[in-house]
Amino acid sequence: MAKDKRSFFERLTGTVKVDDEQEEQPESKPTKKNPRGSGTPASWMDSETEEEGELSVDVYQTPEIIVIKSMIAGVRPEDLDISITRDVVTIRGKREEERVANDEDYINHELYWGSFSRTISLPEEIDVDEAEAIEKHGLLILKLPKLDKKKQSKLKVKTG
Repeated sequence: MAKDKRSFFERLTGTVKVDDEQEEQPESKPTKKNPRGSGTPASWMDSETEEEGELSVDVYQTPEIIVIKSMIAGVRPEDLDISITRDVVTIRGKREEERVANDEDYINHELYWGSFSRTISLPEEIDVDEAEAIEKHGLLILKLPKLDKKKQSKLKVKTG
């Protein structure tokens, strides 16, 4: 079976090389399997640092809270980091792959393994101290109570 030496862009668009000199040049980096597992060579994605996957999320709100849901199956709690401010939530983690087969033995390899993150800008400010995170059957649920900006309290003046 002949190895396809066209670039990712050429394979994607179906274009062909016009410059014969490029075809004779050896590849600068060896190809490897795409970390997302499609079997497509990932040399065009190679970089000095490991790429992070983007975590998929559902975000919705009620009058009282903002809810963020995400599937994090296979992530240990100690490999999950959730940081929140009044208007931004960042979820970071790492899903470790349990190697049971060699790369060449896979027929399909589509699950994402490795680091992931997602930063979500919130539509309203939240009460950071009252926020809660729940994991149930691999589903992460963040419940973020909105700040009540209309709430008033009386401040007592102390004499000293």
